[in-house]
Amino acid sequence: MSDNYRVLRALRLYLVLDPGLCGGSEGLVLTAQAAAAAGVTAVQLRAPDWKKRLYAECGRELLKVLAPYDVPLFINDHADVAVAIGAHGVHVGQSDLSPEDCHRLMTPGMMLGLSVSNVSECLGVDPALVDYIGIGPYRATPTKKDAAAEIGLSGLTDIVSRAPCPSVAIGGMLKRHLAPQTLEKLLLNELAPQREEKTRNPLKLLRRKQKENKDAKK
Repeated sequence: MSDNYRVLRALRLYLVLDPGLCGGSEGLVLTAQAAAAAGVTAVQLRAPDWKKRLYAECGRELLKVLAPYDVPLFINDHADVAVAIGAHGVHVGQSDLSPEDCHRLMTPGMMLGLSVSNVSECLGVDPALVDYIGIGPYRATPTKKDAAAEIGLSGLTDIVSRAPCPSVAIGGMLKRHLAPQTLEKLLLNELAPQREEKTRNPLKLLRRKQKENKDAKK
């Protein structure tokens, strides 16, 4: 387990990276660096089609570019890769390695995130093992083929109200979903990547995301 302040700080603006949306591993690293410079507070590497060696190689490059900004790196699914490269945390889903088994691999101080999509899964979370939960998908998203049905604002607020640990919304988050009153109510503001925003210029994508986030907070 990690200290609560560190977890809350990381969840302020949590970026989930997908190499398919960033033009491959090189674009992914460039996107992460630009995001950290623009104020992103955590980065998750999610590449479901990658072999573990490529995961590790790219993860090490991400750690290098994120270090000057003190932005933690989370590895999706693969606790062994996260430990091997010295990542700051792991994020797993309901059908991935269990939180108990993740902790058998993780080193002290690493953070663990768990995806939940309904109240039942939320109530089953052990806050002694899980540092934060990712709640979603908020809206239908093409970036995860096996995603659960969208939960919408009512489903999101219901789960947040029962969460035993800090939480962040994931899945299909767009500017129109980030009304100030929603942000104030949920205390969340993750922007998950969207297939319709695919671009060969990751810096352009990041600048647009940064501007949308600022506009949403006005």
